[in-house]
Amino acid sequence: MEADSLTELVELSPDAICVHEHGVLTYANRAALETFAARGTAEVVGRRFADFVTEDSQAELAGKVEGLTRPGQASEPVEALMSRLDGSKFAVETVVVRLAGTAAYQVVMRDITAKKAAADALRYQAALVSHVSDALIATTGEGVVTSWNPAAEAVYGWTAAEAVGRRASELVGAPLDLAAIRRGGGVAEAVHRRRDGAPLAVRVSAAEMNDGYVLVCADETARRRAEQNYRTVVASLDEGVLVMGPTGLIEAANPAACRILGVPEPDLLGVPCHTLVLFTEAGHWIPPDEMPSVQSRRTGVTHNGLVVRLRRPDGRDVWVSLTSRLLGPDDPTARAVVTTFTDITETRAISARLAHDATHDPLTRLANRTLVLDRLDVRRRAALTVLFLDLDKFKVINDSLGHSVGDQVLRIVGERLRRSSGREDLVGRLGGDEFVVVTGEVTEPAEVRALAEHLRAALAEPIGVLGRQLHLDASIGVVLVGGADRRSAEDLLRDADVAMYQAKTLGRGRHHFFDVGLRERMQRRLRMEQDLRDAVHDGQLWPAYQPVVDLRTGEMVAVEALLRWTHPRQGAISPAEFIPLAEESDLINVIGKAMLRATTRELAARRTGGLDLTLKVNLSARQLDDPHLVPAVQDALASTGLPAAALCLEVTESALMRDQEAAAEVLASLRSLGVLLAIDDFGTGYSSLAQLRRLTLDTLKIDRSFITGIAESRDAAAIVTSIIAMAHAVDLTVIAEGVESAEQVDLLRSLGCDQAQGYHLGRPVAAAELFGQ
Repeated sequence: MEADSLTELVELSPDAICVHEHGVLTYANRAALETFAARGTAEVVGRRFADFVTEDSQAELAGKVEGLTRPGQASEPVEALMSRLDGSKFAVETVVVRLAGTAAYQVVMRDITAKKAAADALRYQAALVSHVSDALIATTGEGVVTSWNPAAEAVYGWTAAEAVGRRASELVGAPLDLAAIRRGGGVAEAVHRRRDGAPLAVRVSAAEMNDGYVLVCADETARRRAEQNYRTVVASLDEGVLVMGPTGLIEAANPAACRILGVPEPDLLGVPCHTLVLFTEAGHWIPPDEMPSVQSRRTGVTHNGLVVRLRRPDGRDVWVSLTSRLLGPDDPTARAVVTTFTDITETRAISARLAHDATHDPLTRLANRTLVLDRLDVRRRAALTVLFLDLDKFKVINDSLGHSVGDQVLRIVGERLRRSSGREDLVGRLGGDEFVVVTGEVTEPAEVRALAEHLRAALAEPIGVLGRQLHLDASIGVVLVGGADRRSAEDLLRDADVAMYQAKTLGRGRHHFFDVGLRERMQRRLRMEQDLRDAVHDGQLWPAYQPVVDLRTGEMVAVEALLRWTHPRQGAISPAEFIPLAEESDLINVIGKAMLRATTRELAARRTGGLDLTLKVNLSARQLDDPHLVPAVQDALASTGLPAAALCLEVTESALMRDQEAAAEVLASLRSLGVLLAIDDFGTGYSSLAQLRRLTLDTLKIDRSFITGIAESRDAAAIVTSIIAMAHAVDLTVIAEGVESAEQVDLLRSLGCDQAQGYHLGRPVAAAELFGQ
């Protein structure tokens, strides 16, 4: 009866009890079967006990079993983690008892899962209270502190030992009406003070307990300071800031936004954003459903750096650079939008001025070369006309009256061209005194001629400057451009320039149309100029010598050195073609010095051989302007040994009359070297012998145009007679050039002419041919 009672007691025990022998379960009570989630004894008995013990707990339980050496001996309680048949885990407190007489053990297991969970919860709550950043304070119903967590110590500066038992209002430095906080919803904003008196912005949450209150005091001092700083920064921004709520109404606007929009803040708040009037850069009105803020709210896409024009209520337009984005991109469902914008009106105006300055001439405010080329490049393959204008003799105004007067004249010219051109025509200054007019309205040759003369007439009107009446004219090159013309902008200007140059060559003060033949002639001219530069260094230039004969004795008394060019491919090039090129390109100074050295050396050598001749060398107008001319002559005489009196330098009448004072100064310097001076081509430059008297000349050469008709024309003979008589009156030796017949020789001799030269007396030939070896 007693054994049965014991068995029943074990069977009904709330603790799980099982027996295993040699590790195999031989018994399990009802509580054990329930604990292992078994439907019957068969699912447990016969299995290894270790199958129900997790791997982590097996070693510890095995150690306990090994420590039981006597029957009836029980182990100390030990916690273990067990495993049910369904694989779930549960915690137990286990006691193992060794049974008598066999290797059997009784295991008593008490499920402590709930107990451990409760303990863990308490530990978690304690950790939460200890580590939470908010101050947690428990008080009695009268406000006396019963609990004060570490965060409360950090926030208020009081330790828990100092705080517990004191009134909470004393510790937080402010009244605490906890019942009022509860009635107000349980949360209140307050200003508390630390132990040292520093103010704290606190959000107080209060909850009732059975015997008091629990307070959660969140220190928001830093956040509120940051918010205040943020508001201060936003308020001080030059950039406008608008916040639009999900409904599209403006909820916030900073002072800069109000200033830029020209609307006070009260009139902005609560207003739909589409009441703002915006235009694109192209001037198109932006409808309400296409406004950046509306699109950002609808699509969530940020619009960054949009340039728009904003129409203020006062009618003034403001250019702004605008960015619109969701206020909370991490929560796109909120759909609040922030729009920021910067007033770029002044910056845009400055950029426009800079762009204008980059494409316009600063003096005349006309289009510059860059803009002219751009416009010509983007022409829509329509017919147009390019007129290239160059002012005639503008250099004289600049040199005589100064650059300030010259600039004033250029401004007037630019304004006259602008007034005389069509509204759609492009008028530009390419540089210096070169202007251009591009028109698509006048394209027929007859109309273009009329326009060219109209422009010339406008420029020809007198210009009053410094009490003077200045008169201008222009040479105009014209290029007609057809719709199928494929020339580049550079080509068009080049061809117009070529035509203008031809107009100047033909006598200035006129216009000339470009044609392909003209371009070819100019290209030949350019090639020849380059070839001439090469000729200077390659020895292609050489002096020919033409005899000058004394008409009384018939003997050769002098030779005139004449420049010749033998081109390696084209053969002999006419001086009439290459001498003007040399003068225009400043090569004449280099060539002139080289020829002077070569001819003085040749004549010095001939004089050493007993040939007493004078060398005549021509000087161009460009050479008279060369400051190195006098030193070059002096160096040639010194290096070759030719006597100065054996060198006669000839200057054309037109060169002397161009600037008489400058010419007189240069001739005086040459005269000081002891050389002879002659005036060439007399009769073509409108000078008088009285003017020439001041230049201390030695020789006068009558131009060939008078000699050609002297035998047939009584008038020509009379003119030559007068020239000879006047020249002799001022002690000048007279030479007739261009003598082509014996009859002319006899007539000149009878008129008293001193010397002559021409094909009848001897053609220009190389030194070896004239003088012999």
